[in-house]
Amino acid sequence: MNTKILISIIGLSFVIACNPPKSEKILPIMGRTEYIDNDTIYHTVKDFEFINQDSAIVNQATFDGKIYVTDFFFTSCPTICPIMKTQMLRVYDVIKDYEDVAILSHTIDPEYDTVALLKDFAERLGVSTPKWHFVTGDKNKIFEQGQRSYMVTAVEDKTAPGGAIHSGAFILVDKDKHIRGYYDGTLPEKVDILIRDIALLRREYETK
Repeated sequence: MNTKILISIIGLSFVIACNPPKSEKILPIMGRTEYIDNDTIYHTVKDFEFINQDSAIVNQATFDGKIYVTDFFFTSCPTICPIMKTQMLRVYDVIKDYEDVAILSHTIDPEYDTVALLKDFAERLGVSTPKWHFVTGDKNKIFEQGQRSYMVTAVEDKTAPGGAIHSGAFILVDKDKHIRGYYDGTLPEKVDILIRDIALLRREYETK
């Protein structure tokens, strides 16, 4: 082998060895953080219990060992909900074969969005229950879950179209119940980032 080529190869190998590829980005843990006795205590999603479109109880245990994406909506929403559901269907199509990823959608109009109506809504979207839960329950508990656990807007407002105001965010929650990202569910480019971050978060757990 030509001496100059050999020297170049050796030099390149040295550069690679001294400058290994940067490690993959780690998503931040979001929310309030406390420091107690030198331990970092991260914000976690609080315990909850709602009923899904199959009349089954949905709680923290439902998502044990799973990453999930959550949002708030109501079926009669005249504004952003149809756009959000179109975008969440994109997420569903990507994760439907992943055993460790699910979707959780809370109605903020439980008086109208009965279990039967949510069942019909899910069927019209063409999605399956184990992968995408549509839940209803006590209105105040749903609002509290949005505001205190996920830190997004979810309130009744008679002056708003449809009688309620809710965030358009899709929220990414990891297997440890920590929030790892917020994404505008009305913008395809933001949902693209969510889909990428789901893959990133799955790889983070695979390397643990």
